Formats: sequence, C-alpha cells, structure tokens
Amino acid sequence: MYQKEIEGMSSFIAISAVEVGKHLYWEIGGYKVHGQVFIVSWLVIATLLSISFLGTRNLNRIPKDFQNFMEFILEFLQDIAKNQIGEHDYRSWVPYIATIFLFILGSNWAGALIPWKLIQLPEGELAAPTNDINTTVALSLLTSLSYFYAGLSKNGLGYFARYVEPTPVLLPINILEDFTKPLSLSFRLFGNILADELVVSVFTLLVPILIPLPVMILGLFASSIQALIFSTLSAAYIGEAMEGHGEH
Repeated sequence: MYQKEIEGMSSFIAISAVEVGKHLYWEIGGYKVHGQVFIVSWLVIATLLSISFLGTRNLNRIPKDFQNFMEFILEFLQDIAKNQIGEHDYRSWVPYIATIFLFILGSNWAGALIPWKLIQLPEGELAAPTNDINTTVALSLLTSLSYFYAGLSKNGLGYFARYVEPTPVLLPINILEDFTKPLSLSFRLFGNILADELVVSVFTLLVPILIPLPVMILGLFASSIQALIFSTLSAAYIGEAMEGHGEH
C-alpha cells in the first residue's frame, strides 16, 4: 500500500516537472527566470518601437504611405476599445488595449515566422514569449488588475455591489468568475500558440520541404486571431466593470 502511494507521489512529481521545449534559465536575485522569454520579448518590443518611430517621425496632414498604414492600425485598435468599453470612456484605455494587442501579435508572429530553433545557444532554445505560460498568465493578471481599477475608479466602492446582483445567492459564482477570467485568457492563448508551434515542428521534421508552409500560413492567421480575442475580451471585461449598476 505504502509502495503504491510512493509510486503515485513520484509519478505526480514527474508530471509536474514536465516542460515543453528546452528553457534557457537565468538566475536573478535567487530566482530562476526563463531567459528566452526576456530575449524574444525585448526583440518584439524593440521592433514595435522602431516601427512606431518610423511611422510617426514625419507626420503629414494628408497621410500617405507608411503613415496611412499606422493610422489604419490605430483606428482598428480604437474601434476595439470603443465597441467594448463605450464611446465616453474608451479613449483612456486605447493605449492599454493597443499595447496588449500589438505585443501578443508581435510575439505570436515571432514564433510563427522566425526559425528560432536554428539559433544555437549554450543551453535551451528561443521561442515565442506567448509559448510560455508565465507570459500569458502575467498578461491575464494585467487585464484583471485593469478591470478592477476601471470599476473602482468609475463606481467607487459601489463597484462591489455587482457581486450581489441580481441576487446575493450568486455571490460565490460572481467571485469565482474573477478567477476564471484570467485563467481562460491565459490558457487559451498559451494552448493555441503551443499547439501551433508543435504542429509546425512535427511537420518540419517529417516533411521538411514545402509541406509545412501552408501550416505556417494558417499559424499566422491563428496567431492574429488569438491577439484579437485576447485584446477584445480585455476591453469587454473593462467595459463590463465600468457599467453602472442598474443599467443591466
């Protein structure tokens, strides 16, 4: 009996230690962090900042060329925030929604377009930041903090009245909802990006020429959809938190 319990415990520990891919670990302040997430994240951030700088350094009253593209992206992101948060309150949340969308899109595309596995490191391998559950959980928690801040700043302590509406019986379910929102956001993004990278890797190993190309194109489309879903849901949660009680 004791042997079975020990075997069960050892198998549980083995499962919890399973990792997808090889990680590059850095020791910072006594903590182990995933170095590949930092490296690729900063590359994505540097790329986004460079594109923003190049697209806005010579602004014209009548936009043309690259400025046209930048204004189209801005209007698209403004529409996401406006449709989900509302016309009166959306402007202050455009920077957050736009940042979340662009960072996730850049990270997803970095994983889908760049053959990171060809870059040899002393240990571990590079991959998309959103291929790491720690990144997606951090982004989800940012959204959770944002909608709590939005609700409290708009409605004060009256924000917490939403937990007992329409009846106090729903209090446990309404509290549980605040935990399920970041969980669903983080695992949806992580699972989709991880699955896409695994499928491309398997196809590349089996048939390395041409066949993986359609899968990679499909991965780019799926990556874009995941960025849109995450940013739209983030805006929707913020908009829901800012609603007045009694408008339902």
